[in-house]
Amino acid sequence: MQPFDQIDRLERAEALDRPAAAIRPVVQRLLRDRRVKDALHGVWLGHPLHPALVHLTLGSLLSASLIDLVGGKRRYSTGLIATGLLLTPSTAAAGWADWSAAHPDQQRVGLVHASTNALAVSCYAAALWKRARGRRGGRLLSLAGAAVAGAGAALGGHLSYHLALGANHADRVSDLAPQGWQPLGALSEVAEGTPVRRTAGEVPVFVLRRGEQVDVLADRCPHLAGPLSGGEVVGTDGNARVVCPWHGSEFRLDDGHVVHGPATSPVPRFETRVVSGKLEVRIAPPD
Repeated sequence: MQPFDQIDRLERAEALDRPAAAIRPVVQRLLRDRRVKDALHGVWLGHPLHPALVHLTLGSLLSASLIDLVGGKRRYSTGLIATGLLLTPSTAAAGWADWSAAHPDQQRVGLVHASTNALAVSCYAAALWKRARGRRGGRLLSLAGAAVAGAGAALGGHLSYHLALGANHADRVSDLAPQGWQPLGALSEVAEGTPVRRTAGEVPVFVLRRGEQVDVLADRCPHLAGPLSGGEVVGTDGNARVVCPWHGSEFRLDDGHVVHGPATSPVPRFETRVVSGKLEVRIAPPD
């Protein structure tokens, strides 16, 4: 059996659902402040924050282990371990924020990923503690931390690239949508004030009519592809937003931009026009 077959089995390990169910409400309570939650997701960055922090944190720790492996100067390795450990709390917090809004199969792998990383950090912390007291064994603990961190990184890569946690699930809409104007039916047939689902070519779209104004977005939440047409519309006029029914991401209706996460990418927007009473749309160019 290939190593990644074992990771695939984690996705189906329902025994992990019980600890996930116990941890999830704790994380959600800690993230009650939406400003903090949005910051940890990376809404302000327009990109998931956790992977960016991982590069700094893991890079510092693994660099320290490489110095230890080749017999480099101990003070350089020690400084890098200290840097990695200082970055660990913010990196872990961003990871837990993303985990709390993930699908069950993602959360199962994520739990093992977090546990592996906790063990790696413990090894590095023990190495730093020994060095601070002038004791031997710090180098071996540093190398052990690197080995465990490598396994954790493999799980993190599986989450990102295989299970697409943090990916933009609406990225290909602009490529798949027809470039010309597409009919969506008679404007009179679109109920006012209630989101409906239509199809532009073969691309599902979210349609909301408010008087003579019609807002059309891709019917696909960038976070985990939730159907926006099943969501609630909140706010009025220029502040109107649609809330994804799956994980609560909010998007402005006029331009599709993210207001609240966990999504960090905007929803593709469609231009609209009415010709002889018929509603037509076409994909809007990127902002």
